[in-house]
Amino acid sequence: MVKACLLKRSAFTPGHPGKSIAGGLSDDRKQRPGARRYALILAMAGTVLMALAGCDWRDVESIDLKERVDDAELARMAPKNDGDVFRFGFELRASPLEDARQYLPFLKYAEKETGLRFKLRFTPAYSSIVDDLGKGVIQFAAVGSVSYIAAHEKYGVIPIARGLNTEGRAEYRSVIVVAPDSPIQKVEDLRGKSFAFGDTASTQGHLIPRIILTEHGISLDDLGGYEYTGSHSNCANAVASGRLDAGGMQDTMAQRMADSGIVRIIYTSKFYPSSGIAANKDVPPEVIEKVKQALLDFKPRGKDAEGLYNWDRTEMPNGFTEASNEDYAELREWSIRFGLIDETPKEKTQ
Repeated sequence: MVKACLLKRSAFTPGHPGKSIAGGLSDDRKQRPGARRYALILAMAGTVLMALAGCDWRDVESIDLKERVDDAELARMAPKNDGDVFRFGFELRASPLEDARQYLPFLKYAEKETGLRFKLRFTPAYSSIVDDLGKGVIQFAAVGSVSYIAAHEKYGVIPIARGLNTEGRAEYRSVIVVAPDSPIQKVEDLRGKSFAFGDTASTQGHLIPRIILTEHGISLDDLGGYEYTGSHSNCANAVASGRLDAGGMQDTMAQRMADSGIVRIIYTSKFYPSSGIAANKDVPPEVIEKVKQALLDFKPRGKDAEGLYNWDRTEMPNGFTEASNEDYAELREWSIRFGLIDETPKEKTQ
């Protein structure tokens, strides 16, 4: 059987609308039929596989290229509790190719430091990293605050470490961007305008921009329209092209684009707890400790820099520090307010 990586839908398909964008969306954009999406998956999978040829493909999880996998088959994908292979997942930030190139050398470092084996696994379009991590399809994942909070509430997922930014802080911010020649100057000007978010589960691309809008008295209904584009880069493209009036995205990527004249930043949020690494609750404690120590010892700008790929463009350019569930208390309250997580989840075990 021919196999390939199934990539997150948001990497290469148009974002889904929240409500109609000013100027209108075509009927086929609104419906996004499964057949058309699946055709895109088939068309793109081969391209991404060839593009990843420069990476060690043996370290990337391969699954059957089909539309849906049931829970029983997902359970069979999980490695047995013999320490053989631990699967590492991630949320899309730039593109599947760019993200894979960044994480594969990082996993090589983790293998060297821990003596464990890791494989990189893409989250398929029909799944979510919250469920993959919570159900043990993957054992570790690089996740943003929203996904960690949801996974902890629903499955008892364990926080291991938070990423350190360029200033050595375990925090990050979101920004609101517009096109360079846009007449929009401040957040209040966004009333009645169209807005681009990233992925629905993104902290910097969705939750924090929602907080910014709310704190400036703007609800989703006050916008002229909004769309979840699937990633920070897709959000920036939607704004820079003029397809949408403004968007919320990651601060570091936005700053690089602003420096290049691609977008203009009109607002920067306060700092919030950064993305990090979390683990499935059933991973043996001694394994979690090994991984945690390797993360805390990781010096991407020092002794461990060799072999890394664009690690300075990730959300943890200076490595990691310890994380705890209490770090995310404020964002948890906002997530509940916006209905992003269930306040009384049924599957939480502790």
